[in-house]
Amino acid sequence: MTTIPARIVTLRAAGVALVVELGEPVPRVLHWGADLGDLSDADLAALSLTAEGAVLNNSLDVPRRFTVWPTEADGWSGNPAQQGHRAGTATTPRPILTGAEHHQPVGGGGELVIDLRDAVSDLDIVVTYLLEPSGVLAVSAELTAGEGAGKGAADAPPYDLAALGLLLPLPERAGEVLDFTGKWSRERSPQRRPLHYGSYVREVRRGKPGVDSPYLLTVGVPGFGFRDGEVWGLHVGWSGDQRYLVERLPEGAGSDHAVVLGGGELLRAGEVRLAPGETYTSPACYFAWSDAGLDGLADRFHTLLRARPTHPATPRPLILNSWEAVYFDHDLDRLLRLVDRAAEVGVERFVLDDGWFKGRRDDTAGLGDWTVDTTVWPDGLTPLAEHVRSLGMEFGLWVEPEMVNLDSDLARDHPGWILGPSAGLGPSSRHQYTLDLANEDAWRYLLTSLDTLVGRYGIGYLKWDHNRELHEAVERGPGGVDRPGSRAQVLALYRLIDALKARHPGLEIESCASGGGRIDLGVLARTDRVWASDCNDPVERQTIQRWTGQLLPPELVGAHVGPTPSHTTGRPGTDTFRMATALFGHAGIEQDLSRCTPEELARLTHWSALYREQRPLLHSGRVVRADLAGGAVLLHGVVAADGSAALYAWARIATSPEGQSGRVRLPGLDPATAYQVRVRTEIGLPSFHQTTAPPWLARALEGWLPLPGAVLATAGIPMPTLDPEHAMLIEVRAAP
Repeated sequence: MTTIPARIVTLRAAGVALVVELGEPVPRVLHWGADLGDLSDADLAALSLTAEGAVLNNSLDVPRRFTVWPTEADGWSGNPAQQGHRAGTATTPRPILTGAEHHQPVGGGGELVIDLRDAVSDLDIVVTYLLEPSGVLAVSAELTAGEGAGKGAADAPPYDLAALGLLLPLPERAGEVLDFTGKWSRERSPQRRPLHYGSYVREVRRGKPGVDSPYLLTVGVPGFGFRDGEVWGLHVGWSGDQRYLVERLPEGAGSDHAVVLGGGELLRAGEVRLAPGETYTSPACYFAWSDAGLDGLADRFHTLLRARPTHPATPRPLILNSWEAVYFDHDLDRLLRLVDRAAEVGVERFVLDDGWFKGRRDDTAGLGDWTVDTTVWPDGLTPLAEHVRSLGMEFGLWVEPEMVNLDSDLARDHPGWILGPSAGLGPSSRHQYTLDLANEDAWRYLLTSLDTLVGRYGIGYLKWDHNRELHEAVERGPGGVDRPGSRAQVLALYRLIDALKARHPGLEIESCASGGGRIDLGVLARTDRVWASDCNDPVERQTIQRWTGQLLPPELVGAHVGPTPSHTTGRPGTDTFRMATALFGHAGIEQDLSRCTPEELARLTHWSALYREQRPLLHSGRVVRADLAGGAVLLHGVVAADGSAALYAWARIATSPEGQSGRVRLPGLDPATAYQVRVRTEIGLPSFHQTTAPPWLARALEGWLPLPGAVLATAGIPMPTLDPEHAMLIEVRAAP
């Protein structure tokens, strides 16, 4: 590590700044949030001076500082950065600064790497702050064990890492918390609360983020909304157990540091034991700040993801997934007819879902036996795959490699490959258990099986499912000595996907986990889209997709038109509402097209054409959501980066006390631009709960209606009153 280049360093990008004082013994963050501009040495000195708070009564005899690696040695009484021990000793770390590197590219962003040495724990600590051009700050850490309190390597006990948290300070005005909960088919349900004193902690112990994942924990000025308010957000980019926290102590953390935001991987007891020379690398925590509300925060994450070299570069193909069309009824003739109908309506990728492999006639058997069931498919999947490709579509397949049914050849032949304690397996979930991916033989079996399938059938897309939580996730060792295996399972999963993609560079993979149970930036570093929910009911999907979009742009979020009544809720509904809802994502169809009427097929064909027309905008523009009272109506859309075009959905999901909405502003448009507006009618019109439409709507139904941006974006326009479970599509473009 090079010599410390400056006492105070700054990373700046996209209106965000991180300012760190490289003081001793441990550096501290002077500022994270709005860009402070080009600061002179005198300006930086003033920032440092004003970071010092008062010395309180009955407190430390020096000003309290919140460092980049907070410990009790700083007088910090909140959650520390590091917890661990060496055989019950070395429990009070005292890190000191040993070096730092700072890189600030001309185009913005940059990296700060800080080296610390903790002689008490005998650890070398490296903390990395990477400010992306999007303004998202990725923070990670590495801990490397030394010889152990001066003893020889043979005598040194390992360092047991109990917890590691990556923490940043927030100001006093950060007083309200938004995060998420959920359940199967109702993922990402928002919950808000005032931030009180103490710790608000969310821990995930499911072996994956789960359908109740905190997802993106946000703290903001009270009353923040989609379009207004200052907010700070955190996402833990890890596909296993997680920990999120917001903490406020009465004494604060410094002069303008009253709140702490942070998180990281949740470690199980004994999971990370560092022998001399071994290193623990944390997953990245992604921090983001915005003064433009939740939409501003989402825009930063969308920009981050779209800048990845691995981000999908080709148009997102319209999908037909066979699950809600045929379930386990895999009859070749029926599926060939479904393929023909799919091609007629404009489908570009056909995915064969669960039920194709050996012994899989229901969900009680077959998981683990990843060979085609010849009793159902005597010629393998070749006839179906070739027919799909002959019609110009791509062929995809459903798999669940991490799981196993006890009623399978794999479980009978290799019971030791099942993840679970030596004392015996606990209860099954969905009739299945987890395969121990950290077992090298099991890992190689899966790689070989998947590699063979993809190569033999020319598979371009895998829907990769994960349908149970990891309970008692321990690796069975010799003599009944079990070791915690949740972390190893995630790392082995990453390695498996990476190896499979290395063998098949064009392969795309969807992350599905009972719907939206594994959506995080760790798995998305190696997959190409997520399945937001098993629920295709458009009433539920409006909210699920609304909040999934807080982290992910639409092109990464699978959104399908399902049948009526809904598979998960039993709710009937119109195909127009289902299609309008599914348009705002990576669109697909999940129903038996042979049961559709000619009128329904015609609307689906128009809808697929509309999707292909609009996806360049939908999959590159800025997601916008209006702040409306009550929750009965929603207005959301996507606006081109230059503000020249937009597509909005005006949706009603319930009745409301008010008879009409009054003027509603279309978010994201430029008030100084002249626009044209029209209503898209190809998929049908909604049912209106009114005698006559607002005059502007009547004209916009006939064709393009000129309206100034000042009216659309600032004054607003009166929206029609729709019946519940209906939506209307509004297209906007800059006037020629």
